[in-house]
Amino acid sequence: MNEETLKSIAAQLRKPEGEYAIQIGEFMNNGNLLINLNAIENLKLNDGDQILEIGMGNGFFVKNILSFGDSVKYSGCDYSETMVNESLNRNKEFVLNGRAAFFQANADNLPFENESFDKVMTVNTIYFWENPEAVLAEIRRILKPKGGIVIGIRPKRTMEKYPFVKYGFNMFSKDDIVNLLSDNFFKVESIIEQIEPEQEYEGEKLIVENLVVCACLNL
Repeated sequence: MNEETLKSIAAQLRKPEGEYAIQIGEFMNNGNLLINLNAIENLKLNDGDQILEIGMGNGFFVKNILSFGDSVKYSGCDYSETMVNESLNRNKEFVLNGRAAFFQANADNLPFENESFDKVMTVNTIYFWENPEAVLAEIRRILKPKGGIVIGIRPKRTMEKYPFVKYGFNMFSKDDIVNLLSDNFFKVESIIEQIEPEQEYEGEKLIVENLVVCACLNL
């Protein structure tokens, strides 16, 4: 691939928009299936939990989160207007019955009141946080006192195999993400590492990993 194509892929993964946005959303659903299911499983949902997902894409996995119980409620926010609209269309029934809501927002300026959520989940978004400390401060603000966060990423040793990551991706090792959370008033409770089936990229077989970090407020 030439450099312009790589730049375009990176930009679309950061913020799907334009004629390829819907296709990119479906691509992410397929490629990120296992990391999303791993993160959702480790939310450890309870009855009545209020969940916020930062960067829900087209909302494909909302049904998986809400399947844990009729009293669980979900909010999703995404940087992309197209993804918000796709999420609304895909989850009309949940929206109509008051179990889901979707918002266009930046992660460092969330449109929610203080202490609104029991848990926050985010998968494959941290690479794009221009100011991770500001985002984590916002997450602390909107979490309830005993709240927690689940962050799903592909670790640096996996991400650096993709040539498009040189355009706007900040990559993290396991130690990097643990240190970032610890330095920003979160206590890491568990780390789940998962090897996925090999993926083919540009004719090569790649070993793919995902990493899910679960943390609670440590104020």
